Amino acid sequence: MCGIIGILSNKEVGNSLIDGLSRLEYRGYDSAGIATINQNTINRCRAAGKLQALKDLVEKNPLSGSVGIGHTRWATHGSPTKRNAHPHATDRVAVVHNGIIENYQILKEALISQEVAFQSETDTEVVVHLIEQELQLGKSIEIAVVESIAKLEGAFALAIIFKDNPDILIGTRRGSPLVLGIKEDELFLGSDAWSLAPWTQKICYLEEGDTVIMCRGSNFTYKIYDANNQLVNRDIKQLNLATGAASKGGYSHFMLKEIFEQPQTLSDTLLSLVDEHNKTIRNELPIDFTNKNLRIRLIACGSSYYACLMAKYWFEKTARILCEVDLASEFRYRDPVLNSDDTCLFVSQSGETTDTLAALNLAKNMGCLTVAIVNVPESSMARSAHQHILTMAGPEIGVASTKAFTSQLMVLNVLSLYAASARKIIDNHTIAEHITELLHIPNFISQVLQNISEFDQLGQRLSQARDALFIGRGTNYPVALEGALKLKEISYIHAEAYAAGELKHGPIALVDSATPLIAIAPNDSWFEKTASNIQEVATRGAPVFVLTDNQEFNVKSCEFRSIYLPKAGTVANCFIYTCAVQCIAYYTALHKGTDVDQPRNLAKSVTVE
Repeated sequence: MCGIIGILSNKEVGNSLIDGLSRLEYRGYDSAGIATINQNTINRCRAAGKLQALKDLVEKNPLSGSVGIGHTRWATHGSPTKRNAHPHATDRVAVVHNGIIENYQILKEALISQEVAFQSETDTEVVVHLIEQELQLGKSIEIAVVESIAKLEGAFALAIIFKDNPDILIGTRRGSPLVLGIKEDELFLGSDAWSLAPWTQKICYLEEGDTVIMCRGSNFTYKIYDANNQLVNRDIKQLNLATGAASKGGYSHFMLKEIFEQPQTLSDTLLSLVDEHNKTIRNELPIDFTNKNLRIRLIACGSSYYACLMAKYWFEKTARILCEVDLASEFRYRDPVLNSDDTCLFVSQSGETTDTLAALNLAKNMGCLTVAIVNVPESSMARSAHQHILTMAGPEIGVASTKAFTSQLMVLNVLSLYAASARKIIDNHTIAEHITELLHIPNFISQVLQNISEFDQLGQRLSQARDALFIGRGTNYPVALEGALKLKEISYIHAEAYAAGELKHGPIALVDSATPLIAIAPNDSWFEKTASNIQEVATRGAPVFVLTDNQEFNVKSCEFRSIYLPKAGTVANCFIYTCAVQCIAYYTALHKGTDVDQPRNLAKSVTVE
């Protein structure tokens, strides 16, 4: 959600800023812009819409300069127009900003009373005017920035350039991530390491409250000050990020590529947690499950929340541990009852989700053990939690999560086995059987993907619908929730998911001949009851589409179709049927002609409330 690029160099940076922004497109945005300094002038170029609009403008009117900042904006304050696009600037200062300035209205009114004229509707513009005022009082740029940001409330990451000091680039963060990239002859700022990877693998993650002052002279230097304005040293990381993940690799969309990568990413994630040959769980998992009073709290947002709902079944059935699941945005505000016996697992693809990060810090301050399950090793959540476990999904570019979601499921399932083993509820033989089932999952997913044409045909049919219903029971209910979310996210079809037994408690009133039902119905212990619910809907004339491994199942309906999936165990089914609903959403969106990888209004990394 929003992205920042900053470059201080001896070379022209205009095209590089655009390249950096292209690597931030996955975060979600609706306008973009860059600014450079050349001949003591701040030059800006901004455009609403996709990055291509900005590229076209810059190609016609290149911006010269060896220092610059760039931004992809996801609108919060003010509509997604050129006028509201970043960078915002005065004659002497230009700023890009991720996050929200919560007290901007008070600051704006004070500035207007001093006859400051605003050009946009954004909260960000107050920052540039505050810095400008401090500079007009004759203060140094360092003091002007420090005293200005001290007036701000909220979450932000800022990159700032100055007309009268083109050899300086300043970055500062509070609540939103910001990364410093280091080379001998260039310095960079980025919202994440991925955006800087083609330029440098030498990275420094700014910590909460840090400000970095980057200088160009006979060589390139930087100084980092902490929240107390004390000079500090931060660790420099040598990364090994594969920039090839930015390629679609012959697939029409990143989402489709990432769906097809799941056999590999699931295998990688599983083998990071278990010994394939001995069928045992590695001992370095960071939770002591032997405490008899232990409670597990699973906290997340979006798809990650649905992964937690599925894990609740596993922890309670397999390990017999009381497990509660919370939406992070609710958990952080509902004054939860926590104690030192609670272990809180926080699940996030990016590791930067604002609500989840805030919930993590709340639980940590209340004395709970906090464990982050994330896909980014140096993310804010990974660094803030007491412990973290990595999903091995690799960079996920498509906004709608696919391989990251199933990798989360894999981590959570292995954790539930580890818990059951630690509590001596299951023996080594049973663990080996479970691990054997998990090891077969990549092959099952490959089988699903061999019959992709069936999902294409179903997607063509669903693309004509305005509404859709998903149902499932037990662990198939979270799969239904994820299927409905995926369909909403990328096809813009209104879709809802229900536990199948809840249909008759209200949702069945929605059923008609124009509302398709997608049923998650493997031939498991819940099948017969789910089949009855399917028949209830079919009787009322709804089109019925069933995902099942029961080839004898049939329904009398005006429109009925089954997609047959591989026969597997209950745990493996969670992965198999998740892959199926991902494919259904993808092909529905494809036939509707929507933007699959960058759906409207959505962001990959949700860094605002």
